[in-house]
Amino acid sequence: MQHIYLDHAATTPLDPRVREVMEPYLGSMFANASSVHWHGRQTKAALEAARATVAQAIGAHPSEVFFTSGGTEADNLAVLGTAAARQGRVITAASEHHAVLDACLYLRSRGASVHVLPVNGEGTVDPAIVERELQHGAACISVMHANNEVGTVQPVREIADLAAAYGAIVHTDAVQSVGKIPVSVDDLGVHLLSLSAHKFYGPKGIGVLYIRRGVEVEPLVHGGGQERGKRPGTENVAMAVGCAEALRLAVAEREESMARLVLLRDRLEQALTGTFPAAVVNGSRTNRLPQLLSVSFDAARAPMEGEMLVTNLDLEGISVSSGSACTSGSVQPSHVLLAMGRDQATAKATVRFSFGSASTAEDVDTVLSVMQRVIGRMVRPR
Repeated sequence: MQHIYLDHAATTPLDPRVREVMEPYLGSMFANASSVHWHGRQTKAALEAARATVAQAIGAHPSEVFFTSGGTEADNLAVLGTAAARQGRVITAASEHHAVLDACLYLRSRGASVHVLPVNGEGTVDPAIVERELQHGAACISVMHANNEVGTVQPVREIADLAAAYGAIVHTDAVQSVGKIPVSVDDLGVHLLSLSAHKFYGPKGIGVLYIRRGVEVEPLVHGGGQERGKRPGTENVAMAVGCAEALRLAVAEREESMARLVLLRDRLEQALTGTFPAAVVNGSRTNRLPQLLSVSFDAARAPMEGEMLVTNLDLEGISVSSGSACTSGSVQPSHVLLAMGRDQATAKATVRFSFGSASTAEDVDTVLSVMQRVIGRMVRPR
């Protein structure tokens, strides 16, 4: 059976070129980067070179780049660390990744004031609503750059400009956007930005939190001085090197990749909406990621379960998801789609397709053919 992987928003395969640069640090270059001897200095140099590469890719200074275990830790450090340092109200959005939402819920459980902004039918935060909330005060605001389920790109720069007028710190979860579309911390105007290597063909288990110089963030972990005290623990040099190389390659190849992925996404979108009258595209049709397509099936016209659709596609050799990989297996409808106004039944009947470096036009055609067969079996007669 042919297997087609269209779940790159969940994770991407490790690029062989990235694996190659990592290998020395999984073998002979094993030393602790905090050690002062020759072996330690070699790995320390590699770590700092990786930091500089990441910084260059997002328009930061190397001293503003802090390695973490991934996007979830980076988001938690940004939200919880800033709230602890500034002791004030926190603002976020209803469509955020659970790494941010759950961190905010934790703060609320500890007595902090947290406000969750609504989003419109495209999953976009209205800057006018942001400004009204900022007038009530805020220590920080966290709004993701691009949504992991529907691909909508938020007006982060506009939000950051508003926040600046009220003295609020701005964090953006850029896990899905870094390496896919241009990302510059200065262009976005943010104080903190999260990214994760496995979303752009790097290794799992390594991420980055950018912290603008002068911004105070309390560490979540205590017990060492690594990462300038913000993220103690022996540094994973091999992973950091892999993260940096993957990001360097992603930025270098981004324009060509964007153009190719848009063609594949649009080809599938047009085929699905043209073939299935009940198909509804989720998210913005203009401000969105090039590689991601979320489609729901109107429950009133084609009653079905998204998880069952995903399972049936898997049986046919096609790997997709019904939403965030972090909530896979959940029978609950997507909180993102509900926040956008989808009814529960339609939100459950959703498939997320996310393309990658190995995806082809032939894959799109195969998916459409299989979808026709699978949906024909699944749709319950009314």
